[in-house]
Order: sequence, then C-alpha cells, then structure tokens
Amino acid sequence: MRVAAQYYTRVIPRTTCGEKGWLSTVLHGVRLLGCAVVEGVIDPSLLSAVRDGMLAARRRALEEVGAERLERAGELGVARIPMRAAPVFFRLLELPAILEVVDHTLSNTAVLHLQNGLILPPATPQQRKDLFQLSFHMDFRRVLNGYVCSINTFFAIDDFTHDNGATLVVPGTHQAAEPPDEAYLRNNAVTLVCPAGSMIVFDSTLWHAAGRNLSDRDRMAVNQQFTRSYFKQQIDYVRALGDEVVQAQSPRTQQLLGWHTRVVTSLDEYYRPAEERLYRAGQG
Repeated sequence: MRVAAQYYTRVIPRTTCGEKGWLSTVLHGVRLLGCAVVEGVIDPSLLSAVRDGMLAARRRALEEVGAERLERAGELGVARIPMRAAPVFFRLLELPAILEVVDHTLSNTAVLHLQNGLILPPATPQQRKDLFQLSFHMDFRRVLNGYVCSINTFFAIDDFTHDNGATLVVPGTHQAAEPPDEAYLRNNAVTLVCPAGSMIVFDSTLWHAAGRNLSDRDRMAVNQQFTRSYFKQQIDYVRALGDEVVQAQSPRTQQLLGWHTRVVTSLDEYYRPAEERLYRAGQG
C-alpha cells in the first residue's frame, strides 16, 4: 500500500481482497479526498470475459435503441443494463472487494443504482465537447450534511492512461453544498492512471469526468453505483431482468438488484406473510 503523489490514495492488496488493511486505507481516502484506487481487483480471465461482454452489450444497445437516439442523448458509448446481454456482468456484483466497500460505506442492505458499460472511442475533430461523460459532474446530486448516500465502484477494463481518456477527478470536491466553478475543476483535476483490473472507489458526490481519448483505440470501463436501499434505482432491475433471472442469482446479488426493496402493487401483495413480502424489514 502506498499513497500516490497525485493526491489520491492508491492501494495494492498483497494477496486477496479479503484483507482489512487495504479497506481501511480506501475508506480513509474516500472520506478525506473523495476517492481511492485499488489495483488488481479483476483478474485477467475475468477482464477478457468482460471485454467480450461489453461488445455484446453495445451491440444490443444499438439494436434496441439505435445509434441516432444514443448519439442524441450523448450516450453512443454507454451500454445500460449490460447483464441482459452478457451474464458475466453479474460477477462484477459478487467481487469481495466491492461487497466490503459497500458494506462499510452504505450497509449490507444497499442496492445497485446503476451498472453501465462505458466504451470511450478515440476523439475526433467532430466529437461533441458537451458529451455528458466529458463534462465534470456528480453522479449523486443530493448533499446531506456529509451523510454518505451513494458510492461508486468504477472498473478500468483497459489500462487507464493520460492518452486514452482516463477518468479525471477533483479531490476534495465531494460533499460540497455549492458546486465548484469550471475553472477550479479544470485546474485541479487529477488523472487516475491505473492498470486494467483496477477499481476506482469514489463518493458519488465527487466531481469527475472522462478524459478525452487521444489514442487510436476504444477505452473500456464499467461504472457501478450503489445507494442506500430507500433511494429509487435509476433502472428497476427486477422488472428489466425478470423474476426468473434475478432469482437465479445469489441472495446477496438479489439484494443488490432490488429484489427485497420492491413496491407492492396490490392488497394481496401487501398482506402477504413476512417471508413473502416484497420489501424486507430492516432495509435502511
């Protein structure tokens, strides 16, 4: 473990992600600076499978939505609900490192707010400068007096470099009631250079952006955002995936997908026995 000179915390687990030393360093970095980087979370075989899955998820997005609508939304390289196209994305919800971070920042009743595959293409002269990914933003806009409501685990599927549009963060801008001005964000942004398989953990109120990809190939990443269970998910994953798919997952993944935080739609559902209720007691 070492603290990087770029003013964000970098952690390298010695053997497995079950060790507690790396976790305390990550939690300190997120609390103080808003972010931390953990290297070596995804092994090469899983990385390869995720890369294939990203391509499948992009194809499905193009088939379902169409390039014109995606481009109009500024999301031509975004693949939402990638689990429908490639089940390997469920494995990214099962990694011990993620569960440790979620448990110690939000609680073990947290839910998945979103999981997006991100493919950042090489920049072109015609590329719009107002694409959402390239603009500084917060992923969670509610600042509640320092109370952590949401956390991101962002995976570098390819090496993150200065040239290929590695994520930019502005340390210390998390949990700020007033947004920093654009000049401050640009002048104080740090490029999160890290190898493929790394996990970037950040408070979802941290100001960040994608860099411009000046390389000659796509740069892949996966963004997973988790919130406390009483916040509405960006996508209703239970409905999007279907009961059969969700019930085939592990109990913890079912929890993350929102299986135990559903809203009743009838009196019959409301008056079911406790073990059959759609909303499990203690979701807070």
